[in-house]
Amino acid sequence: MPKVIKTFVRTIDATNKVVGKFSQYLVFVMMGVLLYESISRTLFNQPHIWVVEIAQFTMAAYYLLGGGYSMLLDGHVRMDLLYGRWSPKTRAIMDMITAVVLIFYLVLLLYGAISSLEYALRYGQVNYTSWAPPLAPIKIIMTIGIVLMLLQAIAFFFKDLATARGESI
Repeated sequence: MPKVIKTFVRTIDATNKVVGKFSQYLVFVMMGVLLYESISRTLFNQPHIWVVEIAQFTMAAYYLLGGGYSMLLDGHVRMDLLYGRWSPKTRAIMDMITAVVLIFYLVLLLYGAISSLEYALRYGQVNYTSWAPPLAPIKIIMTIGIVLMLLQAIAFFFKDLATARGESI
């Protein structure tokens, strides 16, 4: 494989690893927000209107930013009926085929995310709740997460191509 592809794959792997390690702590942020609300509501009888949405936004950031890292760890569900019996080269070829489908899907998803983000920024879109937080920040995170997962899918395609050719990255 050319050096530029090897560098691309290593860079994307390292980036998704850093972002994934960061995003895994967002679960604790969400738990802290929910615990704060539980104590505030139960002990002090002071509920807050922003807690549920902050918890939802934090959880969305957690799984959107962690998608590429989950791919890197091979953490997605795979039906292993035939896959486990195949040779590494056959697996790599099948993974290349599914990577093309995934890349196509992620490109469409990215197109929608960019369109949605542009709308949120242009019109100052807010959530239709009593708190009415702006939606642009979570849409920015959504777009970044989709980009990272798309880049990871492309990196996986190159890894599988190298495996199919009997090379390594």
